[in-house]
Amino acid sequence: VYNVCLRMLGERAAAEDATQDAFIAAYRALGRFRGGSFRAWLLRIAANACYDELRRRRRRPLPLEAAAAVAAPSHGSPLQSYLQGELAAEIQRGLLRLPPDQRLALVLRDVEGLSYEEIARASGSSLGTVKSRIARGRARLREHLMAAGFSPSGASEEG
Repeated sequence: VYNVCLRMLGERAAAEDATQDAFIAAYRALGRFRGGSFRAWLLRIAANACYDELRRRRRRPLPLEAAAAVAAPSHGSPLQSYLQGELAAEIQRGLLRLPPDQRLALVLRDVEGLSYEEIARASGSSLGTVKSRIARGRARLREHLMAAGFSPSGASEEG
């Protein structure tokens, strides 16, 4: 849940708050859980908490330092570590520029590994809508990365 919130919001403190809000809301709504995938139900609540936060802040831009802090640590040579960190930070910046519905679908599929059906349940959308959001989100993210100097293979074209 925290990872989804972090990818949706891009800031650790906001992700922690949204995660807490999601678990409180899930606890209060546990009696209304109608079966099915508990994970999808919980991620739907987390997504709603993130949407609430995005509405509250009116999608103010994320400072570059915050996007870089979300980047995953890497192993290998210093150059590989640097390039992986740069790519991870640029992916996070690109994710934050996507519409929230596309961002959620991409995070749930490519980061959390949910099936299309689970994403449809978690987002309250049809299967076709989920597939469309993922395809459009990936295309926009690819365009963002290429504009930032990263080739489709993931290697930086800079320097």
